[in-house]
Amino acid sequence: MKTVLSAIIVSVVAFLSMTGASWAQRKAEPGTFDYYVLSLSWSPTHCAKNQGDADPDQCGVERKFGFIVHGLWPQYSNGGYPATCTRDRTVPRAVVDATMPVMPSVGLIVHQWTKHGTCSGLPVTDYFAQVRKAFAKVKIPEALQSPKSDLSIPATQVERLFVQANPGLEPESVALVCSKRDVAEVRLCLNKDLSFMPCGAKVVDRCRRDALLTATP
Repeated sequence: MKTVLSAIIVSVVAFLSMTGASWAQRKAEPGTFDYYVLSLSWSPTHCAKNQGDADPDQCGVERKFGFIVHGLWPQYSNGGYPATCTRDRTVPRAVVDATMPVMPSVGLIVHQWTKHGTCSGLPVTDYFAQVRKAFAKVKIPEALQSPKSDLSIPATQVERLFVQANPGLEPESVALVCSKRDVAEVRLCLNKDLSFMPCGAKVVDRCRRDALLTATP
């Protein structure tokens, strides 16, 4: 009896695994997604957090970036996202050079293409053109355009400043992510045509009440 029961359990587990795998493959087809998340990384927080292991193109002594593009991520409305939809890791040098002003790390550019861009359904050149277009669409609030030594703004005010600076952007389209007490990312939700839209499930604020955006976390 135990042998029969064990065989049944093994068969059910195998069936569920196969079903789950086929569902994942179906959901991870390039171009099959609902909207984008444009993730803007606050460079001072990233560089301070990764001291000794940070990309010098972004975090070198002479590099004083504020918000840069972390990624443009295809998303599902009900939560989750497709990832690594193909094995392609090739980003042409011309695309890298064109993208470095807004995403100043070759390693980050290649990683974002491999994990997220391959799921966009776009060729690599068009995907990074979309990245640059999305970044150009967003106006960085004047107070946050460059890191200053005396900068210290509550996370709630950071969101408010982005909403005020961008007509059509509502609070429901913005999510802040923090590293402990430091604002690390501002995430904006965009339709495929790059117009602002409310964020889907699980794209939410992840900051403590006392979180701040500073230039020297």
